[in-house]
Formats: sequence, C-alpha cells, structure tokens
Amino acid sequence: MSGKEVIAEEKQEELTEKLVKLNRVAKVVKGGRRFSFSALMVVGDRNGHVGVGFGKANEVSEAIRKGVEDAKKKIVTINMKGNTIPHEVLGQFKSAKIIMKPASPGTGIIAGGPVRAVVEQSGIKDILTKSLGSNNAINVVKATMSGLQSIMDMEEIMQNRGKTFKELFG
Repeated sequence: MSGKEVIAEEKQEELTEKLVKLNRVAKVVKGGRRFSFSALMVVGDRNGHVGVGFGKANEVSEAIRKGVEDAKKKIVTINMKGNTIPHEVLGQFKSAKIIMKPASPGTGIIAGGPVRAVVEQSGIKDILTKSLGSNNAINVVKATMSGLQSIMDMEEIMQNRGKTFKELFG
C-alpha cells in the first residue's frame, strides 16, 4: 500500500456521518405500491474535511450505506481560520443560494438544517449563514459545499496576485 492509501484509510475510520434527508417514493404496480428510498448523507472528520453523497435503494439501510460510500469518495478540504471561515462567501447551486459569514468566537453555528449538517461535519464552530432561494435539501447542501470550496487562503490569494506577503501587508 502507498502512503496515500494508508492516510485515506485512517481518515475514513474517524469520519462521522449525518443523515440530512431521507425520501420515500412510491411506484404503483399491479400488486400495489413499491417503495424506494433515497438518502442524502454528509460525512466529515470535524477537522476541515467534508463530503456529500446521495444513495438510492429499495431499503432505508442500503440507501444510507450507498450515500455514505458516495460521500466518502467526494471528500474535500475546507480552508478555515481558527474555528470559523476567513471571509464572507456566497455558495450557489441552481436556484439555491447560501450566504456564509465568519463569526466571532462563541457565536456558534447559526444555520438551518441542511447547511448546519455540512458546517458541523466540516468542523466549523462559529459561522453565520442565510439560505436564499430554493429550500430543496439537495440543492442547499450542494450550494453550501460550493461556497465552502470557494474559500481562499492567504497563499492562494498571494499566488493569484503574484505578490508576496510583505507586498500585500507592508
């Protein structure tokens, strides 16, 4: 095994999972109704790594398992500044918009259901959020992830501008 595979296995052991939305759909057939389930899952290590997954199956437990597997494949790293985010950010996916602002220590997580799940799993402890537009859980979660992924750190900003730290801050 390579070094990356060992690290990936270690991270997967300490991941926590959270069910955001469970949906039941019915298909009417000759003998009655056939139920199918879909599960929107968020996994994270509460230390800057979070992933979102969606699973569908004929049983709840199987849908949740598939959602967790999908989320583990899509884990991303979030740039954080202490227990909050470094700057205000807008996340967008289709018609769902999420405004996220850094908050002072002790504020806590001010967020609604789907946004709260993603933010908690990522390890952010102080943040202010507002959800605008669509309130569809899948789109809201994807908009939150889009916003969190667009957060830049100082190295990235310096690289984009082609300046050193001393040039930016004197």
